Amino acid sequence: QVQLEESGGGLVQAGESLRLSCAASGSTFRINAIGWYRQAPGEEREFVARISYVLSSTVFADSVKGRFTIARDNAKNTVYLQMNSLKPEDTAVYYCAADTFGSTRYWGKGTLVTVSS
Repeated sequence: QVQLEESGGGLVQAGESLRLSCAASGSTFRINAIGWYRQAPGEEREFVARISYVLSSTVFADSVKGRFTIARDNAKNTVYLQMNSLKPEDTAVYYCAADTFGSTRYWGKGTLVTVSS
């Protein structure tokens, strides 16, 4: 089992930045990659960014390219999502998800990001 805990959400104005954290615990050796997803009110959950544990390769949704970065701190088993130039349409609950080598996905409980115009 892998446990994930997100933190760092909050209320910011458009143009400002936030850094989200996803702390992993438990069987972290099973993790192949960690991704960030978000779900706005009334919308489906969508992919935001992903980082591979093996190669540290990254993937981003087109909507956040150039504004968001993702990084991993091996010692802390934590993945960070740095969000710059935030827009009101970035408002959502942000979730991190760990994909294991056995193709199991674990989800965190989410952290709310609100961007005011």
